[in-house]
Amino acid sequence: MAAPRVDCDVHHAVPELSALFPFLPDRWVDYCVESGVEGFDPAFYPPASPLSARPDARVGGGPPGSDPGLLRAHVLDDAGATHAVLNCLYAVQAVHNPDWSAALAAALNDWQAARWLAADPRFRASIVVSPRDPHAAADEIARAAGNPGFVQVLLLASAPDPLGRRAYWPVYAAAEAAGLPVAIHPGVAGAGPLSPVGWPSHHVEDYAGAALTLQSQLVSMVCEGVFAAHPGLRVVLLESGVTWLPSLMWRFDKNWKALRQEVPWVDRPPSSLIRAHVLLSVAPFDAAPDWGREQVERCLAQLGSAGMLLYASDYPHWHRGDGATMLLEQLSPAERAQVLGGNAARLYGLEGSACAAPA
Repeated sequence: MAAPRVDCDVHHAVPELSALFPFLPDRWVDYCVESGVEGFDPAFYPPASPLSARPDARVGGGPPGSDPGLLRAHVLDDAGATHAVLNCLYAVQAVHNPDWSAALAAALNDWQAARWLAADPRFRASIVVSPRDPHAAADEIARAAGNPGFVQVLLLASAPDPLGRRAYWPVYAAAEAAGLPVAIHPGVAGAGPLSPVGWPSHHVEDYAGAALTLQSQLVSMVCEGVFAAHPGLRVVLLESGVTWLPSLMWRFDKNWKALRQEVPWVDRPPSSLIRAHVLLSVAPFDAAPDWGREQVERCLAQLGSAGMLLYASDYPHWHRGDGATMLLEQLSPAERAQVLGGNAARLYGLEGSACAAPA
């Protein structure tokens, strides 16, 4: 069997809101139609920007990533991935009505199962949940986890509150009970701004500062005691960079030594907890263009090991200056195998799973 090569951050798209109607209760179908709701397409990128999507992903009139056959060809067949983990960014989490948001999330998961997981055994997907009602989100995790095609739970970084807060712990308990990691991806799931200090004026501010919100959420989860309460939980930080983490851990450890009496449940240095519970995707990999083996070795030593890194393409989005390719070229064969698929295969339970395309 081929060594696993797992693309951990692939974005598929809902072609139109009506695609969810077969999976929504009639009450909410009527509500959408009568209210004139057009959809919940994300607006993270200007539509005409090259960062929005690869040109060859715009085929068939639907949004990029909405055709399973084309996505399969680009990510699995052409790029050689043995599995693709699908993270749907259709922004149902931003709906303030908790019942409507939960119903849309459940419908989205059923649509993923019927439209995508059934289309190819190499597809895996993340369970979308609404942050408005964590207990309903926990119930949805337990329900959707019955389908083995779902391999993690997806949360958005700009949540209504810091994700370490105990109100969210039912989500983590359900994920831990199901043996699923929780992924955090840049995106808006509440009324708060895109950055920790307010709403930016320009797209470049949002894009360049995307990691800042992820850093805030990571600090929150450690300090609030998420990993003490849920020792089996793993967290994946998607599309947020990598090289910022060592300096955050250094500062975090230093301040914890002086203020640890505030958080007695953090019973070891925060860097130790982070290394034990957190993984990061390598798209984008934020490194200088002239990095070589020496710089990569130093980064890995500061992180802890290559065991914290997961390969990702961020398909269909397009990253200029592909740092992930540079990283892979500088890794040893063993490290490269870890990052390309070994780490993900263990995390998502893909070891020994079928990698063949459907007949």
